[in-house]
Amino acid sequence: MRPHPLLLATFLAANAVAEPLTPLVDSAQGEGYAVLIVSRERLEVGTTCEVALYLHDQMAARLYQGQSVSFNLPPGEVSLRLGLTGTGSCQDGITQLRNQSLQLRAGEIRRYRIAMDADGLRLRDAPPIN
Repeated sequence: MRPHPLLLATFLAANAVAEPLTPLVDSAQGEGYAVLIVSRERLEVGTTCEVALYLHDQMAARLYQGQSVSFNLPPGEVSLRLGLTGTGSCQDGITQLRNQSLQLRAGEIRRYRIAMDADGLRLRDAPPIN
């Protein structure tokens, strides 16, 4: 029996979200990390291509519509870049060259959504998770 496409999509989207987080700051060491959550909402980017997320010029994730990804990162500046990837008309080759920089602090949780504007793909602030 084949799984229903909607159930399969729900399962895949649920598995793209990170597992519950451990404490963000190690009080014994005084060190910590920040959490960066990036989501691709269904209506924000009107393409079937995958969105590639690059951290410090290294591909860190590919996001389909409705997926999210999270990263535990050390505090400090993070360089991000987004681009379209995949097969057919989505093939790599024209990548977005403009970076975005974020300054992360230990213990911080930052949530962004991917949006497209006249300048290409960008990260926009997303509402906090309740």
